[in-house]
Amino acid sequence: MAIRLGLGLPQLRQYDLAKDVTDVARTAEQIGYDSLWVYERLLVPESPAQGLYGIPGLPWPDWYRGMAHSLVTLTLAAAVTERVRLGTGIVVAPLHGPAQLAKALATLDAASGGRVIAGLGPGWSTDEFAAAGVRPFEERGETLDEVIDVCRAVWGPDPVSYDGRITKIDAAVVGPKPVRPIPILVAAAGKKAMTRVVDHGDGWIPVAMGAQAYADGWQRLQDIAAERGRSQPIERVPRVNALYSAKAHDGADRQPYQGNAEQIVEDLAALAEVGMDEVLLDLQTTPRDAQEFKDVAAEVYEKALAAGL
Repeated sequence: MAIRLGLGLPQLRQYDLAKDVTDVARTAEQIGYDSLWVYERLLVPESPAQGLYGIPGLPWPDWYRGMAHSLVTLTLAAAVTERVRLGTGIVVAPLHGPAQLAKALATLDAASGGRVIAGLGPGWSTDEFAAAGVRPFEERGETLDEVIDVCRAVWGPDPVSYDGRITKIDAAVVGPKPVRPIPILVAAAGKKAMTRVVDHGDGWIPVAMGAQAYADGWQRLQDIAAERGRSQPIERVPRVNALYSAKAHDGADRQPYQGNAEQIVEDLAALAEVGMDEVLLDLQTTPRDAQEFKDVAAEVYEKALAAGL
């Protein structure tokens, strides 16, 4: 049941970006975490056009306010670590120019010695798409497909050529190249998005799923892979958004990954029983500062090891 454990980096406004990102990154590597991760939120509208994840009436969490840029944060961590993999979990790919995003990821991979994992998703916020000035929100799935294709072209041998709906590259040299092919993990829940994982991705990065929902999703993904004749393995790296508390959370209203370290590890063990390659554990929302964040990360890691994870 042994799995790799990854940790989300501090990007929220209670942290001091000038020192906390590098401090947490160094400490996480020393503790034993296998990877470090970031995610993306461009803005928080005062009057959202839609609820969280597009669900009507669901409020956006306050911790989204003032979130640091994902790739800048990951670059800070890359500069002070040597072993841990460096993942985006998740970057909203259609908010970026395809060639620019591909080049940024390749540069980070080259600079870090081949440690980057590209976790990409289509996004859900119409407000973010409007602010970014990119392709229409309704085309985000097709745009994500093209971003993935452009990344693979740009990371491949020169001269690079690509002729897509958005991107036109006419026999050009594009460098630097990544040290090795960067794994692309795709966020997906519905059938159409899971088909994208099978057809275009190296792996699946489901978000905020309990063990049963994850098991159901993994079965659907396997079925689609069988239907489409995919034989290559699909890497599984679920993202877990934990709500840590020093005391156990009692009551029937407890959500998955909510409570003290023992409860979070119990939920991770249930997830691991389904099968995964790695888990992205984000603990940053509840600690008050970087020291508390490091203490919580160490406690959860130690208890996960003791539980055989």
